Amino acid sequence: MTIERIDQGPRMSQAVIHGDTVYLAGQVGAPGASVTEQTKAVLASVESLLERTGSSKNHLLSATIWLADMADFAEMNAVWDAWIAGFPAPARATGEAKLATPEHKVEIIIIAAKA
Repeated sequence: MTIERIDQGPRMSQAVIHGDTVYLAGQVGAPGASVTEQTKAVLASVESLLERTGSSKNHLLSATIWLADMADFAEMNAVWDAWIAGFPAPARATGEAKLATPEHKVEIIIIAAKA
C-alpha cells in the first residue's frame, strides 16, 4: 500500500493518505484571533485539505479538538455545530492542552475516509 504526503515539510506533512484513510495534521487559526475566528479558520483549512486528499465532511471518521481553555468549549461548539450540521458527525474528543503558543486557542486533528 502506498503512502502519499501532502505539503510535506522537514517536520511534518499537512496530510497523509494511507490506503483509503486520510490523516490531517493539527490545524490552527491565526494566533491572537478569537476562539470563533480560529475555529472558523481551522475548519476552512480542514475542508480544503479534505478536498485535496479526495475526501469531504461526509467522510469524517474522527476529530480530536484541543482547546487552550475549556471555558471556550461552548464558543468553539457553536462554530463546530454549524459546520457539521447536515453531515454525519464523526467520533469526537475534546480536551484542554497547552498549544504551540499562548495565542493559539483551538487545534483540530481530523481522520477521514477517502470519498
